[in-house]
Amino acid sequence: MLLSLSWLREFVPYTGEVSALADTLTMLGLEVEEVRNPFAALDTLVVGHVVKCAAHPESDHLSVCRVDIGAEAALDIVCGAPNVAAGQKVPVAPVGTIMPDGLEIKKAKLRGQTSCGMICSERELGLGEGHAGIMILDADLQPGIKLSAALGLEDTVLDVSITPNRADCLSVLGLAREVAAAFALPLTMPAVQVRESGEAFTQFRIEVDPALCPLYQARLIRGVRIGPSPAWLRYRLLAVGLRPINTVVDITNYVMLELGQPLHAFDRDRLEGQRIQVALATEGMAFTTLDGQDRVLTARDLLIWDDVRPVALAGVMGGANSEITDQSSSVVLESAVFDPASVRKTARRLGLSSDASFRFERGVDQVGTSLAMNRAAQLMAELAGGQVAPGVAKAEPHPFVARTLGFTPAKATRLLGQTMDEAFCQSTLERLGCTVSAAAEPWEVVPPSFRLDLEREVDLIEEVARMYGMDRIEGALPTVQKCLHDLDKVDPTYAFLSQIKDWGVGVGLAEAVNYSFVGTADLDRCGVNDQGRVLICNPLSEDMNVLRTDLAPGLFNTLRHNISQDSTRVRVFEVAHTFVQDAQSDTQTKENNRLAILLHGGRFPGRYPYPHGQSEYADIKGLVEHLLGTLHLSGSFCRTPEHPFLLPAVSVQVGHDMIGWIGRVRPDLADTYLARGEVWYADLDLDVLLRLYGQTQIVFAPIPKYPVIRRDMTLAVPLSLPLEQVVHTVREIQESLLDDIFIADIYTPDAGTAEAVRNVTYRFVYRHAEKTLKDKDVDKVHSRIAQHITGQLPIRFP
Repeated sequence: MLLSLSWLREFVPYTGEVSALADTLTMLGLEVEEVRNPFAALDTLVVGHVVKCAAHPESDHLSVCRVDIGAEAALDIVCGAPNVAAGQKVPVAPVGTIMPDGLEIKKAKLRGQTSCGMICSERELGLGEGHAGIMILDADLQPGIKLSAALGLEDTVLDVSITPNRADCLSVLGLAREVAAAFALPLTMPAVQVRESGEAFTQFRIEVDPALCPLYQARLIRGVRIGPSPAWLRYRLLAVGLRPINTVVDITNYVMLELGQPLHAFDRDRLEGQRIQVALATEGMAFTTLDGQDRVLTARDLLIWDDVRPVALAGVMGGANSEITDQSSSVVLESAVFDPASVRKTARRLGLSSDASFRFERGVDQVGTSLAMNRAAQLMAELAGGQVAPGVAKAEPHPFVARTLGFTPAKATRLLGQTMDEAFCQSTLERLGCTVSAAAEPWEVVPPSFRLDLEREVDLIEEVARMYGMDRIEGALPTVQKCLHDLDKVDPTYAFLSQIKDWGVGVGLAEAVNYSFVGTADLDRCGVNDQGRVLICNPLSEDMNVLRTDLAPGLFNTLRHNISQDSTRVRVFEVAHTFVQDAQSDTQTKENNRLAILLHGGRFPGRYPYPHGQSEYADIKGLVEHLLGTLHLSGSFCRTPEHPFLLPAVSVQVGHDMIGWIGRVRPDLADTYLARGEVWYADLDLDVLLRLYGQTQIVFAPIPKYPVIRRDMTLAVPLSLPLEQVVHTVREIQESLLDDIFIADIYTPDAGTAEAVRNVTYRFVYRHAEKTLKDKDVDKVHSRIAQHITGQLPIRFP
């Protein structure tokens, strides 16, 4: 936002130094990036008086002028303008001047006549488009004075960086409010008096989409004269970076910069019918904007329509079919409020950012739209000779309703760490335009309509802190009181997640920390269900437009990045939240702590003395089993037929609780992430594991005194039967002498054999707690177990 100092002083009587103003605005959160002189290139130009003007003896279109610039001697200047004449006051660029376009004025000879400078046109000065002749100045000006002073050009403009939440500061008025509050100065609003005449503007109807346009209103100004704007208006627009076009358009731009409300002027004679509609476009519709570009629209783009056709992209840019031209005589002046999200999406999709869309995207003052419209109508009557028709065509399906916020001075003191006097808090909020009722605590504070960013009590506390001065708040460490017996009182969830991370590092995995947001395309690529996704309203990019519902996309991108850096052995884990929509939650979002593990490449580092071998199912299953054992839990694994991106996929259960999945990433998906081999992945629900872990009890037992007896049993187990099922069936017997059972060996016959079985050797460990076992005691138990499992399961002895 470019702020003219002289324009600012029309609102607040600030007389201090520019540097002090810039420092204050910066400390208020409105960073002044630069203080510039927009017309610095004209500093060396002066006013000249043409004392004599004669035809050039060697040319039929050049003139030789004697020009008084207030120096001891007049200058001889050769001029080619047809309108130069003796007695005129003109802008003169002496020798040595660098013109705005970079041209250096040098002493020269033109067809034998010496020329010691240049008499300039508006275009050469960068003050307009006039180039048919030189610029004629006021006859009362004194020769030799600076041209910038003679024309009243702005000499100080502040470049202020406005944060997205401070849409109210995208105007001179908005910044003037801040200056008035900071320096305790009075704020003077522009005097607006609209004189209406002629036939009433009553037959015009406004129809809007209530969800996308809470307010639309318009005035009719007849008999306007289209032409160049007055010099003061053109120079002011040029000072803040806008190019003057014509009186009507310049007035809408001027009021937008002054009051922050974007306006648009339609040629009434080019509008069809007696109606303005605010409605969505149709899919694939073509529309030509003011810049002459044909735009292809979607059904999500909001348009302004007359009775027949679209005439403007709402909040973004007008249409070429209704623009103001030199032949226009009647103007329909629009002042409206559009849905910020709709304007932003349309502007971004079309790559069409304008001063209007920049403001509408951030929100405008709904109450202030009438002031801006009337201000522009008044200027069109004064500067363009128009007649303002009585009445306003208006539709306001959602009138502005001010919110009431609570405010407690004691809370402000507590949050800021600085004592905030109640009188200061109240006066600050009132200077910022709030209505404060301090009869009881919490105070009732009603923010003004132009402060859309004030939504909670902490926002009001921030305003108090800004006006107090963030630099004045002294740094202090908070007081922490903690007794020794409280040292072990750690948040259980935090402690558990820390334990999981320590485990991951301990088993040789590297921890990954990825962004909480991913791209919709990443989730779709993984086949993750699109139900419950939490979309980000204002994403940094399309690659980060949704909160993750699964940790997989983040780890898959980690895999791709590592492989692209020629690091193919990837063994990583991530402990993080996933997010899904939940209407029952205060935040409308449910968060779930999860653990994801990804393996790719070699099982061991590829160097001596480690053996060769690639990561496989046993590795990912072993890690999950190791984790469960660390948590004193026992899990079961069962192949599941369907999973979005794992093939094969195995479900993991602890008792009756489902805790996650392990498996191999689909080869086609792995290829998209540059995988050079199999990718093994595990996804576990840490919230469920925390609950189960909290239910476990650690029991200490004495070290056994008596030796064990081991017996092996080889069984022919069908390939369709999980090997763990044999172990579970054995444990169901609850034989007191059985101390442990585990798989000792597996032999799988060739694929060409008739039976789809494998020979599995189970090792049984027997022990008695109070005596040394004898073979005959073990033989009875071992035989009983063999009969039970062969009777319960479809297995046999080979």
